[in-house]
Amino acid sequence: MTTDSSRTSTSAAGGISTFKGQERALRADRLGTGGLLLSVLAATAPLMVVAGVMPTTFSVMGIVGQPLLFVLLGVVLILFSVGYAEMSRHVHNAGAFYAYISRGLGGTAGASAALVALVAYNALQVGIYGIFGFEVSGLLATYADLEIAWWIPALVAALAVGLLGWLKIDVNARVLGVLLVIEVLLVVVFDVAAIADPGKEGLSLHAFNPDTLTGAGVGTALCFCIAAFLGFEQAPVYAEETSRPHVLVPRVMFLAVGGVAVFFALSSWALTVATGPSAIVGTSQKQSAGLLFFLTESRLGGTFTDVLHILFVTGMFAALLSFHNVVARYAFAMGREGLLPAAFGRTSGTSGAPGTGSLLQTVVAVVVVVAFAIADDKPAGDPTAPVLHLFTWFGNIGALGVIVLMAAASLSVVVFFVRRGAAGAQAWRLVTSALSGIALLVIAGYTVKDFEVLVGAGPDSSLSWVLPGIIGLAALAGVVLGLVLRARAPEKHARIGLGNEAFQLDKAASS
Repeated sequence: MTTDSSRTSTSAAGGISTFKGQERALRADRLGTGGLLLSVLAATAPLMVVAGVMPTTFSVMGIVGQPLLFVLLGVVLILFSVGYAEMSRHVHNAGAFYAYISRGLGGTAGASAALVALVAYNALQVGIYGIFGFEVSGLLATYADLEIAWWIPALVAALAVGLLGWLKIDVNARVLGVLLVIEVLLVVVFDVAAIADPGKEGLSLHAFNPDTLTGAGVGTALCFCIAAFLGFEQAPVYAEETSRPHVLVPRVMFLAVGGVAVFFALSSWALTVATGPSAIVGTSQKQSAGLLFFLTESRLGGTFTDVLHILFVTGMFAALLSFHNVVARYAFAMGREGLLPAAFGRTSGTSGAPGTGSLLQTVVAVVVVVAFAIADDKPAGDPTAPVLHLFTWFGNIGALGVIVLMAAASLSVVVFFVRRGAAGAQAWRLVTSALSGIALLVIAGYTVKDFEVLVGAGPDSSLSWVLPGIIGLAALAGVVLGLVLRARAPEKHARIGLGNEAFQLDKAASS
């Protein structure tokens, strides 16, 4: 056996083998509880949700009980997290969703989930460039009297995110952490101001009344609101880069879900308090995405509102970086297991970052932004402008993909433990996984059914089936890939979802 250090077996923290080279494994001990939590929460983009998702849900769906929706979804996602977190104790793989699904449902299902995850998280990340470029262009026009096309700041951001993606993950965590903490504090300041200076109806709790969740818009409102949680499920993606994944990953997931549910429920309630529950829908329809800024202007002044506008942009940048890191790690895991070319399965330089996966995500982002820029023949303020389609189309494609993955992962948890003969010991976790899986399938059904509403298309628009069909095509392509591997390269098929455990097998076979 060679003694070259780049090819010999070493042992990373937590017993993770790095056989066949450290470049085939992500660096352990990079993230603790705080760094992992910040990396995960940054993807939720709290200010973007409060300023963008919440007013849209109020105005388009006419649902006053949005705060109650966040509470209910928090319960569903905590139920999901019980089984998902238990899986994270048994499987440490940057492929997360597809690794878990392959362990429960087999390698072919895992290959399908891998392509769905790659498409979904790319879509979520790339879609944000649309709203990011739109907002930066508006800020420059307002405060610097500088008119530039939206795609210029979008491309600059893509390059900046790509460069940060090559750095150590703990450096990224610090960048994300600073941006996240500041935007959360500003939203908290607004919440306190709204409660201290409520609208004419006072501190009404009407938004938490179950009677507010009636009407045809509830299902679609669920789709909007669950998208606000996306990010918490990313914790297992970083499992290989923590010192104690079996402890830190479950801890962070529960902290993230609980924290997000409470934060968004209180913040959406504060919006109803500021306007009054009876006026929140009308005010949201009038102010649209300017609702939060309209309400802060009268309570906290112009300077605070200006700072909020800037942090709105930096919060989006944090979400871009967070999703970029996730995509890069999915590509790394897929390359390591033969679902992508082997070059994607290696880390780069001293940073230990999945550089090739990072490069892939950057290229995808740049290509899509350039394509939408070429197609953009309307003013940015036009609701039919491609820049706004970039955000709504891709964001909802990504959200649908992740919801489907969560539902499949719930089923996989049940099958995984039943096959291991642990159904009795894990009975309550299997029940919570089954309940959450059913709830997630219902939400996925509503998402597909109401997709034209989510993307602002007409009922007869082909977009209502073309866009969700992208997730279906990704799933089908993954199944085909899995079947081909099983027939032509069964050893690769057997590795799907194993991650570094496959290299432990290599080590045992070569010794």
